[in-house]
Amino acid sequence: MLRLGLISCFCSLTLATLAQQGTESNPYILEPTLTTVAWGHYWSETPPVLTIRSGDFVKVHTLITSNPDRLEAAGVPAAQVEQQLRDVQSVKDKGPGGHVLTGPIYIEGADSGDILEVRLQSIDLAIPYGYNAIGVAGFLSDEIFDRKMRIIPLDAKKMIGHWSDSIDIPLHPFFGSLGVAPPKEAGRWNSAPPWIHGGNLDNKELVAGTAIYYPVFVKGALFEIGDGHAAQGNGEVDITAIETSLIGKLQFIVHKGKSLHWPRAETATHIITMGCDRDLNAATHIAVREMIAWLMEEKQMSRTDAYMLCSVAADVDITELVDGNVGVHVMLPKNIFKKK
Repeated sequence: MLRLGLISCFCSLTLATLAQQGTESNPYILEPTLTTVAWGHYWSETPPVLTIRSGDFVKVHTLITSNPDRLEAAGVPAAQVEQQLRDVQSVKDKGPGGHVLTGPIYIEGADSGDILEVRLQSIDLAIPYGYNAIGVAGFLSDEIFDRKMRIIPLDAKKMIGHWSDSIDIPLHPFFGSLGVAPPKEAGRWNSAPPWIHGGNLDNKELVAGTAIYYPVFVKGALFEIGDGHAAQGNGEVDITAIETSLIGKLQFIVHKGKSLHWPRAETATHIITMGCDRDLNAATHIAVREMIAWLMEEKQMSRTDAYMLCSVAADVDITELVDGNVGVHVMLPKNIFKKK
């Protein structure tokens, strides 16, 4: 009887463990539906579609930034257009931007003044194609007036995009837009321009294995994600990358007693600071100042020495030139620091 009792107890514990959601092996699943997307905005007043705790994992599906009619007109077979993309076309509350974002996710314990860490554990292609299209807000929109759209087949095994018979593009999937709600005073923020909340950063370095750190401005943080890219060049000059749908597994961690002014990131090889502004010079100032601040905080360097180290070891890159607010990021290799 004792043995049977132990078995019964063990089975109960096993079932309870299996039923628990939010773990690495059993993450929350967040699909894009009429009730789980925010169309074109980050906003402190958007009702959350999922509530989780710090440390939880979420597997989230995001949709390509286009519509079924346009994709089919460009050559995508109707059967390859995701049903979720068809379904969300009837969303009524749209704008002011055009991105279909999955979320927001409410993280318990996150509040104004905290830091939200988002670990991008995995990022996978959801469909076998992407597109690139020249937009009216492209960097050379006053010189190139063609609005051509190209469908690009994606090979998930070889991780290449088949541009043409003579050109294959290496794929590095990442989410173009991922961020928290901006300060309440900012109101309903257009999903296009990135800012202090993150959002449409279009930073191709934010691939699987990256941890991104955000300043939190409102209770719950209200994280949203979308604008999947299979590959992109720095600058994103025609205003699109290889746009596609993605599935990512993310972990959310709240850090209390710490604060940030702008999003930062850490990859396996680099520390990344970011700046956004309508003026490229101002965005560059922000990104460089943020790297100096990181060196002062984390490496206890003086401001002067941090500035000097940035000049000899850090790369200052243009992230994107086309989203209203342009972006700059600074990349500092971690291998310059000797392990203690």
